[in-house]
Amino acid sequence: MPWLRGNLHAHTTFSDGVKEPAQLVAAYEDLGYDFLAITDHESWIDDSYWREIPKVSSSKLVLFHGIELNWPRFDQHIGKVVGDHETLHVLNHPARYNLSIEQTLERIRRIGAGGITLDAVEVTETGRRYPLYESPAIPLVKVATDDAHGPIHFGQAWIEVDARRNRDAIIRAIRAGEFRRHFASD
Repeated sequence: MPWLRGNLHAHTTFSDGVKEPAQLVAAYEDLGYDFLAITDHESWIDDSYWREIPKVSSSKLVLFHGIELNWPRFDQHIGKVVGDHETLHVLNHPARYNLSIEQTLERIRRIGAGGITLDAVEVTETGRRYPLYESPAIPLVKVATDDAHGPIHFGQAWIEVDARRNRDAIIRAIRAGEFRRHFASD
């Protein structure tokens, strides 16, 4: 089974991205991706987001419909990637918040106590690698994303997953650590 290339964190014109959903999907298809998660900011979207994103079709990409949550107790984004039956929660861009390992662990603990079990942590900030967050002290799988807002970010960081072309299978493989991280700058 071939490994699947994908991005778990991308934005459209529903929030602060520069591409409409169909344009974003086409851009990632052109880059040879196998899956993409659209995760617009929850504070920017309206009800039309939940109706329109599922209508975007692709013959090449497994498309995830998600959202970037705002944690209400402190400034932190959490990626919510929704499969058919499974959901993946990602601690997004700790580098943006300049978090130490200890601060990252405290956020993971507090978010868990608040009701969200995190599955993964981003080791990137808009595609740029931050090896600090690859630490084994962080008890989550470490994913690379490009947090795409515009073409400058597309294809800067991604994962390749050992899974079937199925949303839930991809999420389960990520949780199990059955993926490889890649960075355009390496």
